[in-house]
Amino acid sequence: MQLVAAINKPKLGLHSDAGSSKIYCNRHNGLLWYTLNNSEASAITQTALTGYLKELKFEKCERRGKEVYKLLITIQADRPYILESGHETHFAKSVLAAIATLTPQQLYSPITLQPTPGTTDESVLFCRVWVGSELVMASYNEQTEWREVSKQALAVTKAALEMAF
Repeated sequence: MQLVAAINKPKLGLHSDAGSSKIYCNRHNGLLWYTLNNSEASAITQTALTGYLKELKFEKCERRGKEVYKLLITIQADRPYILESGHETHFAKSVLAAIATLTPQQLYSPITLQPTPGTTDESVLFCRVWVGSELVMASYNEQTEWREVSKQALAVTKAALEMAF
């Protein structure tokens, strides 16, 4: 509990990290992941993000004049990071499949998300999920029941947040 309290403490003094940082996880703009600053894509050069998984949620929003669903992944690290991906993308499916295989106890530790480009299609982006130094192996295919996988991933995340040590 002291560790979680220490992570949730705000930074004191002058800094540039107020609020959360929204990260877009897709291969638009020729990048793996990026932030937007005045509608301009700004590349994230780091290859992984490590922190505590605080929330997984689906959100309906409008993009390019169309109503779409996004997966929002909140990671608490040096500040809150909100990763956004289309709910049916390989990035989202990679994360959901991996988280669904974990226990709440595993999510009590930091996880690492690592965007990984597809090798045969330049528009595809996957996400590797690590717990400590262990890569979480979770496969999926066309027969995968995504509603059930999503429910399990959301339930594991919620249970981890409710754990008290």
